[in-house]
Amino acid sequence: MGLPEVVSREEWLAARTKLLVAEKEATRKRDALNAERRRLPMVAVDKEYMFEGPLGSVSLRSLFGDLNQLIVQHVMFGPDWEAACPGCTAAIDELSPGMIAHLGSRDTAFALVSRAPLAKLKAYAQARGWAVPWYSSYGSDFNYDFQATMDKDRSLSMYNFRDEPDIFNDDNTSTEVPGVSCFLRDGDRVFHTYSTYARGVETVGNTYSWLDLTAFGRGEEWEEPKGRAAKVHGADPTFTD
Repeated sequence: MGLPEVVSREEWLAARTKLLVAEKEATRKRDALNAERRRLPMVAVDKEYMFEGPLGSVSLRSLFGDLNQLIVQHVMFGPDWEAACPGCTAAIDELSPGMIAHLGSRDTAFALVSRAPLAKLKAYAQARGWAVPWYSSYGSDFNYDFQATMDKDRSLSMYNFRDEPDIFNDDNTSTEVPGVSCFLRDGDRVFHTYSTYARGVETVGNTYSWLDLTAFGRGEEWEEPKGRAAKVHGADPTFTD
């Protein structure tokens, strides 16, 4: 097994200080990228998507509750599958009630959506000990329209905003894929603001990284563009202001 080089404390400090310069530059570039993401235009969602959840049939608008933003994690769980994909499962294992509450304090709801019927989702969530809101889009076009399901028979081979026809073979004409989509509401009108797929999903996991995908961002006073969030917060990592 190859291990890092052994050096003196002085040599390590010099190397670490040099790396810190690159890390700070990467942070500044990430802040600039997040600002560009927030400046993206948005698209009205005019189709009426319906989902099955614990309280019955609900609309996309209903997933917001009283909040003005919504993050949807597209979880790979097809109608004929007996379990969610292992990668999605591992990611959901890391979600916590505290993170969901922190997102809510910044005007943002969070939900999981899969095509598998609700009964399968409920059974799997119970077996894993999950309490994250999880909805079935079975029977709707939601997964297809937001590139979470690729289907050769429907001529849907776009993934991560490019054509991926080679993902299909003779035994595989439909497949689920991972992704995240963000929505904003203005009154009862719903808009799609952002989606990310493939390795774009692996960078999220805590509250700030999820909020950085949204049009309102963290809702903090230092962010650009100004005037987005209804309430401007200080840089409060406790999410209590």
